[in-house]
Amino acid sequence: MRMIQTKKFAEKKILLLDRQPKTSNDRTWCFWETKNGFFDEIVFKKWDMLSFFGDNFSSVMPIAPYQYKMIRGIDFYNYSFKEISHHNNIEVVVAEIGEWRREKSGTTIFLNGQEYSLGNPVIFNSIYKPADNESGSIQLLQHFKGWVIESDKPVFEPQKATMMDFRMHQDYGTTFVYVLPFNDRTALVEYTLFTKELLPANKYDEEIRSYIETFLDIGNYRIKEEEFGVIPMTNRKFSFGGEAWNIGTAGGQTKASSGYTFQFIQKQSQQIVDCLLKGKSLDTISRTPARFRFYDNTLLDILYHDTISGKSIFTRLFKKNRPQQVLRFLDNESSFIGELKIISSLPAWPFLKAALRQL
Repeated sequence: MRMIQTKKFAEKKILLLDRQPKTSNDRTWCFWETKNGFFDEIVFKKWDMLSFFGDNFSSVMPIAPYQYKMIRGIDFYNYSFKEISHHNNIEVVVAEIGEWRREKSGTTIFLNGQEYSLGNPVIFNSIYKPADNESGSIQLLQHFKGWVIESDKPVFEPQKATMMDFRMHQDYGTTFVYVLPFNDRTALVEYTLFTKELLPANKYDEEIRSYIETFLDIGNYRIKEEEFGVIPMTNRKFSFGGEAWNIGTAGGQTKASSGYTFQFIQKQSQQIVDCLLKGKSLDTISRTPARFRFYDNTLLDILYHDTISGKSIFTRLFKKNRPQQVLRFLDNESSFIGELKIISSLPAWPFLKAALRQL
């Protein structure tokens, strides 16, 4: 979409491959920005205030100049593929990608078992493959089940989104719920965990139902949509270059300590297009600053070993810091001085021990 916007790639042949057509509302992306973003036209809902419920602390937080934004998967797909369909130089193919080989004579790719020659293209790969466990590696999963529910009565406050509600039991590990109201009767309620293993399928539904009845106090409602997802949280190092340029989660754009991905993908995509336009090597794109990777890996170490509960960590972050500072920190856009303040709000000794392990 960024390449299309520049109008500079019309002479390039672009092949877009995916194993299935994007025709359902299978996911929701939420993120925060201080101004209009590249996909602002399809933002489904914006909130200026966030609620947080933690360990003996709760708050409704105005987040200006930030806005918390939601994009629905189906809106993203329809918007993007409608635009793509207007450009004859872009071919969309639905196929299972087997492998590819790069040789001096050209590149060969296998789709649905068939072999195709592509000459010598620039390849971008977003297929994430979990790595084998290595010494010192940490592998956690962020997994979530979401229901869009419609209540018989007006129960939601549409101007406020619940970013994290830790009032749920923490028996499985770090567990919280998002509540993202569309209007006073309809909201996305998303049950989220940071754990080593997935839950049995029926447990997600049981826990969402329990949250709706206990904390939202809603008795009569209808489930209009459902979504489920799994995001890897790991301290492994991801390579950008190689036989292909790795993008998205496959290229290390998922923040290890939180699972946030959407905005990091947007930043990387813009950097790639800027490089292509200038004729510069993609190797010149700056990587995530080492200090942010270190912060993420240290927090991930704490969560993995359950040294301190995630509930306690995030409660302290939001209790002792302005929400804007926390959001800036989670976006990897904070200053070193601001980061020191964030770090000083957390328990020193457990984080020091985790930091030493990661070093």
